[in-house]
Amino acid sequence: MKALLTGGAGFVGSHLAEALLAGGHHVIGIDDLSTGSMENIAHLKGRPGFEYVIDSIMNERLLAELIDRADVVFHLAAAVGVKLIVEAPVRTIETNVHGTEVVLKHASKKGKLVVIFSTSEVYGKSAAVPFREDADLVLGPTPKHRWAYACSKAIDEFLALAYYRERGLPVIIVRLFNTVGPRQTGRYGMVIPTFVRQALAGEPITVYGDGTQSRSFTDVSDVVGGLVRLVAEPAAVGQVFNIGTSEEITILALAEKVRAATGSRSRIAFVPYDEAYEAGFEDMPRRVPDLAKIRAIVGYRATLGLDEILERIIAHTRDTRLVGDQR
Repeated sequence: MKALLTGGAGFVGSHLAEALLAGGHHVIGIDDLSTGSMENIAHLKGRPGFEYVIDSIMNERLLAELIDRADVVFHLAAAVGVKLIVEAPVRTIETNVHGTEVVLKHASKKGKLVVIFSTSEVYGKSAAVPFREDADLVLGPTPKHRWAYACSKAIDEFLALAYYRERGLPVIIVRLFNTVGPRQTGRYGMVIPTFVRQALAGEPITVYGDGTQSRSFTDVSDVVGGLVRLVAEPAAVGQVFNIGTSEEITILALAEKVRAATGSRSRIAFVPYDEAYEAGFEDMPRRVPDLAKIRAIVGYRATLGLDEILERIIAHTRDTRLVGDQR
């Protein structure tokens, strides 16, 4: 199989590339490095079956050529992270909506399978936890930029399913729930790498709000394994799937767990949402997936618990800091 990964130098994209190469597949990555990093794929350069292009998916002529060469397109390229979403809403909407439109348009010409990466954010303020793929989406008002990301990804889903129903384009939509692991950066508000960095540096561990909001964290290796199985399953085409874990933890408890796991003496500091993001910022109180659908289709189960996930991230962060100190 030849796979094209848009956003291939990103956190999830680089891990997916590793898994596909390990399975004997050919991988082409395209990334404009706006949020991705060459460091994420440095270890793959020169590896048989791996190619990468530094460019934007908005370069339609190039994108069309790359799609022509691929059997499946994993469309990961997007504006990511709450901090970036709040600070750059125009970029968020344009990148997510128009980027997906371009990918679907060119994939449709050749009937190539497209995997659209969506997010648990689309469930918005819904209280129907755990979230089912067929549940109602409850988004906040348009003046609150925080919901622009969720809305843009929901439009991506609608557009992909429209291409599937009207034009017969094979698509699979995946909603990721707080995917974490080595190489993830806290630059755009990702909580675990931020907590780990702060704890190792002896800095205050900053918990936004009162810390009672809860999340479910899934190791990227489990997510990638689910993705590989989905593209091999014909029954997955035209469907929407949650990918994550049912293990839930509050952000305050997570901060305490990170502090204990790192042996840090950092204090936990509470930061109001208005100060962290913008006035009137709204957060999701809980974010937990119902995984019955993906389990029934491909037998998906998350294998790594939070303690093991944190061990891996802490070890990677320490190693990265050590390398940086030696430069």
